[in-house]
Order: sequence, then C-alpha cells, then structure tokens
Amino acid sequence: MGGVALTVALAAVVAIYLLLRPERFTAMLQAQARAAGLELNLASPASPTLFPRPALDLSGITINAQDASVPILLAARGQLALPWSTLMGGPTVISQLRIDAPRVDLEALQAWLAELPAHPQSAPTDIPRIDTGVSIIRGSIVRGDELLLGNVSLDAGSLISGQPFPLSLSATTASGLPLQLRLLATPRIQENSLQLDAVSLHIAQGSSLALALKGSARWHGAADAAADLTGTLDQSDAGQYIISVRLNPADQTNPLLLALKLDGPDNHADISLPPLALASWWNQLAGSQALPLTVPPANGHLEMSKFQAGSITVEGLTLDAGDAAPAAATTATAARPAPAKPAVKKKP
Repeated sequence: MGGVALTVALAAVVAIYLLLRPERFTAMLQAQARAAGLELNLASPASPTLFPRPALDLSGITINAQDASVPILLAARGQLALPWSTLMGGPTVISQLRIDAPRVDLEALQAWLAELPAHPQSAPTDIPRIDTGVSIIRGSIVRGDELLLGNVSLDAGSLISGQPFPLSLSATTASGLPLQLRLLATPRIQENSLQLDAVSLHIAQGSSLALALKGSARWHGAADAAADLTGTLDQSDAGQYIISVRLNPADQTNPLLLALKLDGPDNHADISLPPLALASWWNQLAGSQALPLTVPPANGHLEMSKFQAGSITVEGLTLDAGDAAPAAATTATAARPAPAKPAVKKKP
C-alpha cells in the first residue's frame, strides 16, 4: 500500500507540473511586462498547486521600469488562480489574482508613465479576463521614503465584457485619516480596447471630503486614455462644488491632458493640464526641501481662497496661465499695476 500511495503522490506532482508548467506562465507574465516597458522578477520560481484549485504561487515579486533602479512595486507574495480550460491551452483567463503586502513607489510609477509613448508601437497585449476578481491586502503607497497611504485593501469583481464591474478600496493617509473609494462600471472589451460605461465613482476622506462622479472612460494602451466625468465635491468646511473632469488622450504632438472645471463657494477653476507634469510639480512643492513657489503646468483660470501643500499655505490665490494669461504690456502707458502677490505662510 505504501508503494501505491507513493506512486500516486509522484503522479500527482508530475501532473501538477505538466498541467501548470510554471515556467510557461512565468514567461508569459514577463513577456507582457516587457511589452509595457517593465521588468518582472521573482525571488524564486513560481510554485504550482492543483488543490483546492489550480494556481501559481509567486513570492518576492519585483516590478521595475526597464533600466530603472527603483522598483515600482514590491510584494511579498501573490497568487494566480487559473481555470482548467486555460491549463489545457484555452484562452488566457485568470480566475483570481491575490497580492499580499504590495509596496508601490509613486515616483517610480510616475517616471515610467512619463516615458510611455502617446500610442503603442504595436498592438497592446490582449486584456485578460479576470473571472472572480482581484484581492490586495496590507498594501502601501510611498514616495521614496515617505509613506502616503498605508493599510491599503482592494477588492475588485469580475472583469468580463458586458457585466458590471465593482471595485472598492480602503486605506489610511499618512496623517491617519481613513480614505475610501468605490467604483462601479460596465466594461466593454473589444480587441485591445477597454471601454468603461455607466461609471459611478465615489471617494471619501474621513467625514471632511466626498467626491461623486459619473460618466464614461476608455483605454487603448499607453497614454491613449480618455474620460468624461461630472458630479459634485462636498467639503464639510466649505460647501458643495460642481465639478467636471475630462481626460483627453495623447497624440503625436500633445501629452495626455486633463481638463478640470470646478465652481463653488470661494473656489473656481477652468483649467487644463498634463497630469504627469502636474504630479511632478506637486511632488516638488510638497517635498521636504525648501523650493521657490512655482506656477503649476496649467492653462486656464483658477481662483482659490486657500491652497495648502506640505508646509506651504497660500491664501487668496488667483492664477491665469497659458492662453488665459493677460498679454504683456508693450508700452509704459499700457502697463497695468501688478496684482497683489498671494500671501504665503509657512507652518511653524
């Protein structure tokens, strides 16, 4: 009996490797990462299992932009659950993706996004179906050594064309405030394009801020992304604002562009700006180094009663940039008095 049991066990181990072929799936993931300008590495080879369902266990996950020294993502463990049909050579379908304790570096992510071409050089990789969703626990988002969000948990439903896709995220800010995000949309996956219809997005930070947007979005790889969302922004100490967000895809001459309109008590905005350049400007402004206050990379008009970034507080801010900026005076008689500079206060 012992010999029979050992034979069955050995046969099961062989079956696991023959069916799952971890090197095949590892190579597939690495090829997909390289197609996006990324390098995926594992601390040890993927470990396959058939029970209670076919899956690949991944350990020591590192994702870098190609030729970059700082990783975009580090994760202790991950698991890819796969259906039997995929194991038998069918379409690439992931039953579930689980990631434990991922650490995402925002600066490294922004650097990779900034290098993406406006349009992919070739058709992007097919978007895989995720039948039962994605689960992330104990995550964190950092900028260098600075913690931005901790205790990140994410649960997403099935990413199947034509079916409602729910996503929920919770986290804690560096100052201890709870942050929550809820998204509901209906994806349409056609060839290499992902269209999100009936988008409903809700973001809340503690009890002080709540954002609700509805609309649609589309992604076709790299910086070829578009969105059109409208809704309200509620601040407990300021009131309610009407907000409109439009994302225009990059082309051969223009970067990815975000158009924002906001109207409410003491604050008004009608501006357009490249989100990647804005993220870089914000990082510099909110950083620990003492830097001069610079104009954000925007085009349009902005009025804010109070603006705060890191240790800098600006009151009575009015900004006209790009096409909205007044033309320079050509003569002394035509020159107008310079507007009063906004008050800049340093926190003690």
